[in-house]
Amino acid sequence: MNMANDFTNISYFIEKDGIMKTKNYDITIIGSGPGGYRAAVLATLRGKKTAIIENQTWGGTCLNRGCVPKKDWHETAKWIEQSRHFEKRGVVGMALTGDMTQAWQHQHKVVETVRASYVDYLKRLGVHLYNGTGCFLDPRHIQIQSAAGLAEIHTETSVIATGSVPSLPQGITTVPGKALTSDMLYDDGVPSGDRVIMVGGGVIGTEFAYIFTQLGKQVEWLTHAPPLAHTRYSPQAKDTLKAALAALNIHPQAGFRIARIETTTAGVTVFDDLGKSVQGDWLLLATGRHAFTEGLGLENTNVTMDDRGFVRTNTMLETEEPGIYAIGDAVGPIMNANQALSDAQIVIHNLLSAEKQERDPLWVPELVYSAVELARIGMDDDAAEDLGFEPAVGFAAFETSPRALGQDDSVGFVRLLADMDSGELLGGEIVGRDAGELIHLLAGNGNRDEALRKIVETRVNHPSRAEELVNAAETLAARWGLEERIFGATD
Repeated sequence: MNMANDFTNISYFIEKDGIMKTKNYDITIIGSGPGGYRAAVLATLRGKKTAIIENQTWGGTCLNRGCVPKKDWHETAKWIEQSRHFEKRGVVGMALTGDMTQAWQHQHKVVETVRASYVDYLKRLGVHLYNGTGCFLDPRHIQIQSAAGLAEIHTETSVIATGSVPSLPQGITTVPGKALTSDMLYDDGVPSGDRVIMVGGGVIGTEFAYIFTQLGKQVEWLTHAPPLAHTRYSPQAKDTLKAALAALNIHPQAGFRIARIETTTAGVTVFDDLGKSVQGDWLLLATGRHAFTEGLGLENTNVTMDDRGFVRTNTMLETEEPGIYAIGDAVGPIMNANQALSDAQIVIHNLLSAEKQERDPLWVPELVYSAVELARIGMDDDAAEDLGFEPAVGFAAFETSPRALGQDDSVGFVRLLADMDSGELLGGEIVGRDAGELIHLLAGNGNRDEALRKIVETRVNHPSRAEELVNAAETLAARWGLEERIFGATD
């Protein structure tokens, strides 16, 4: 599909006499990832004349090279892993194995389907789509460069939603077919060869180490720090994941700091800073991402960057240039689609509502999709103590859950954190199957003083995994003397 030809609206500017006219918009978004898309939809639904500018593939990283295709692969990987239980359940036949090339084709079809629906919805709403590079001429005028030429629009408000790109270790460069980033993997397809070197212990590396192994690859997983070392997941969560990975013979080699790579037609060799080497057929560099803001013409505005390359904003996501906002990975430091979607909602709400909202990244769900799902929201124990709270913990394990046992997938738990004095929900963590769905029961924006009471009053399906959130809240109330706060006053 030729996105430039199909979705370029530059012709809007050209009158019959050939004179270029400037179009006026209430809100213009630069970048069509989840944050940009959400901002465009919300603004248009609220009656604003909206434009969105995209210089690459519509849908941004999440749709094309991130969370959407990766979750498709994770689903395939879980099917393969769960096949170990088929025989004892009465499902007999040949054992399942993974085919990563076929799995790539499946995710690609899913992505194409979602993208077509995504673009069609924007067009039906009346959002003006521009396929080109947007550059600020001044705070209210944006020049768009595309295959059709140059054009200029006027906008009252702008939203920078340009996302991020992969970061590489110093001195390391990519080599097509041999040394790839995740962006290249989804854009170009799966290289030949089954021996894969995975570099990186963050979320991306932790997810791909599991997915690749289930899809039939022999993975050498190299990390500098222990996996997920820089996240807020509890030691219990990390230990549960480590054990689940080990059960599948997936072991990170911590303490490996990549220094250089050598590629030949036969494969790739990775060296650390002490001279140790690891050989494979190809290499995936899952070494982080950084905000992408190049070519935006920010020097023609008062928008500034911090020392990490993120756009500076206030708590309502407005930059130092009034009328220009920034969201998602461009703002950081948390870089995921969930945060971008939340940011978009905050910006459009604040633009169109008298009551203002502030960004609170702690209360946006964080997820890891690996050998077990990890989901968390709110504070961890250390953050709660630093703010003067006395954390009380409620815990319920899936190992006795009828639903989990019936699924042959009872690994994991629910862990809730509350203030011992007030009963206020401070945070929560869910480890195990469907954690990414269950976390929404903790993600409401209501009064967190009443959150645990609402959980214990929830009417649940039985048997279900959601019951364990109720059990954890009830256990917390009884253990820490918070019955009245959580169950309500008694006679």
